[in-house]
Amino acid sequence: MENRIQRLVQALPDEFEAAIITSDVNRYYFLGMRSSAGTLVILKDKAYFIIDFRYIELAQRTVKNAEVILQGKLYEQVKEILTKHNVKTVWMEDSLSLGSYNAFQKALDNVKICLDSPLTKEIEALRAIKTKKELEYIQTAQKYTDAGFKRICEILAPGKKERDMAVELEYFMKQEGAEELAFNTILVSGKNSSLPHGVPSDKIIEKGDFVTMDFGSKFGGYCTDMTRTVAIGSVTDEMKHVYDTVLTAQLKALDMIKEGVICCDVDKVARDYIYQNGYEGRFGHSLGHSVGIEIHEKPGFAATVKEVVKEGMVMTVEPGIYLPEKFGVRIEDTIYVTKTGHINVAKSPKELIIL
Repeated sequence: MENRIQRLVQALPDEFEAAIITSDVNRYYFLGMRSSAGTLVILKDKAYFIIDFRYIELAQRTVKNAEVILQGKLYEQVKEILTKHNVKTVWMEDSLSLGSYNAFQKALDNVKICLDSPLTKEIEALRAIKTKKELEYIQTAQKYTDAGFKRICEILAPGKKERDMAVELEYFMKQEGAEELAFNTILVSGKNSSLPHGVPSDKIIEKGDFVTMDFGSKFGGYCTDMTRTVAIGSVTDEMKHVYDTVLTAQLKALDMIKEGVICCDVDKVARDYIYQNGYEGRFGHSLGHSVGIEIHEKPGFAATVKEVVKEGMVMTVEPGIYLPEKFGVRIEDTIYVTKTGHINVAKSPKELIIL
């Protein structure tokens, strides 16, 4: 595994002295070890990982780019490290809880704690660009996600409950090899499909329903994210028109994605097409988000995001139309940005499927 700690230090400005990383996802990103606890102390030329007894053996076997220390009195240990290296200012993630901040501030009475440093922004920038290995993990996770979609299409039928179908989908992805779910599965039908983040219920799936499924697997610690909407038995002219509008909006957005485009411009292409077709106000969320260790990372395709898209970013493209008390349609793919275009990680079909 590449030394991501060194990459972070190189990206930070000259005034950087030390950083303390406490979030689970950032610890995993820098150390390659998953744990529910642990404190990573990064200096310009050295790093320390303080971890409790539950994880010490795993850390000693896994962590290669930091000195592993068994946790005792954590705050005293951190203070000792910073004092040893003559640190006057330490940077911390802006996600740090108030309780943790107060505890560190009390213990590190001789060090200035800075929450408004470039640390979080630089970590986000590093995580936004996926390596070849990270992409391989995401592609593997998508393989299990695609397999789940194929399986669920074989068993979706009138008379079955949303909740039961969601359980089947989740079970099959794990049976295929997914480490865990990337997020809680959305599988909603009929009127429930107008809820962008609807929760599977005991509603019975009926003939004439749209069924929207938003789901994803996790592999190697990395997520994937896909949404498909299928019809049960038949569709009305209105349902087909909405579906075709969403699909065309997605394809228009996909066509323009490559390194150098602006995130908000991609969102605008899809949104304008949906609005021009009579559905203004019925697409109320952003067009997409980055995906990685977390299911929602930065940057995203949104009207307010002016960031430039870069090669190596992994992002979703997920337009939708939601008609309250009637139905909703969303289509979502996870894509990998290249210099001249993108690679669509999702392989599941997107044309309207009537089961």
